[in-house]
Amino acid sequence: MTSSTRKAFLLPIIALLLACASVILLLAAGPGYHFGLWHFRTGFAMMKYGAWLGVAAGVSGCAALMASFRQRVWKAVIISSLALAIGAAAFAVPYFLKQSAARVPKIHDISTDTVNPPTFVAVLPLRKDAPNPAEYGGVEIAAKQAEAYPELKSLTVGLSPEQAFERALKTAHQMGWKIVAAVPGEGRIEASDTTFWFGFTDDIVIRIRPAGTGSKLDIRSVSRVGLSDVGTNARRIRQFMVKFR
Repeated sequence: MTSSTRKAFLLPIIALLLACASVILLLAAGPGYHFGLWHFRTGFAMMKYGAWLGVAAGVSGCAALMASFRQRVWKAVIISSLALAIGAAAFAVPYFLKQSAARVPKIHDISTDTVNPPTFVAVLPLRKDAPNPAEYGGVEIAAKQAEAYPELKSLTVGLSPEQAFERALKTAHQMGWKIVAAVPGEGRIEASDTTFWFGFTDDIVIRIRPAGTGSKLDIRSVSRVGLSDVGTNARRIRQFMVKFR
């Protein structure tokens, strides 16, 4: 390999290294928190730095790609293209997550009944060290939820409370939730669910009451940490309702 050829590979390799570093930061951010290696805010910072490294990799890869084309060093073209693609993806993932977060209110407590939301009992000891309280936030939270998720309402079904309870419990199992308590006499089901990447634990309580000849079902989902849930709790309730029906 001549000196000029080695120089032709220098920038593509630098771009590829930057791209790999950005991916490592992104992939490690969530699992690192999940396994207790760092605070979740550190994980968020890693995602931010990973995104900027992705930008640097993309810019470097683009410059390297043009230089490699001019010099007709085709292996360098491949490396540059790979760095550009990886860098763009590394930037795109955090960017679109941030855009998604910006479209929803900064709340983490979602309930189908915001006037008299279901309350936790069995889950409370599990939340004793959680930064977010188990108590509902009141009218301000309710107003933000009504604006963002107006479709989330109590569900009235033509099933007896006993039938509705069994169906709700079966649906919770189908959702993959960890059942903490199931009390048929009170029409109360409590469970926990863990998010995929960061492993955040959210708690759910389902309440079933008689309503005429049928039943009324309410469900509440609350994050243990974080000001915003990026729409996770609303999405969880929506999926439960679909499966329950």
